[in-house]
Amino acid sequence: MNDALPQSDPSPDQQLLALNQALLDSVVRGDWDAYAAHCSSDLTCFEAETNGILSEGLPFHRFYFDLPADPNAGSTPVQVTMARPHIRWIGSDAAVLSYTRLTQKVVDGAPVTASCCETRIWHHHNGAWKQVHAHRS
Repeated sequence: MNDALPQSDPSPDQQLLALNQALLDSVVRGDWDAYAAHCSSDLTCFEAETNGILSEGLPFHRFYFDLPADPNAGSTPVQVTMARPHIRWIGSDAAVLSYTRLTQKVVDGAPVTASCCETRIWHHHNGAWKQVHAHRS
């Protein structure tokens, strides 16, 4: 007799959190193709780098992925997690995800944790979830 518990499909919340984590991981890896695949081509954002101006489209983000790697950085590990995520479903095809982003890395041999607050809006359209807006502070 098999005593293993039946595997259930992940809930919509779990699916959205996994999708967002994959997006964050693509940033850490510098994987533009994976990042762009998670984003709508008309993505909008407010980030520190936009100086309070609404950025529209992917070219703004692509610039940072295309920067040369820091030759002094070495291959130190980086981990990004979402602390206290909160999902507000707007409907079955749209959700607002807010959380504190924790980035752990090693700087000059010492572990460092940085944090920022992020809100990302996801929209399910044409059979796929895409990030359509981000706000980071």
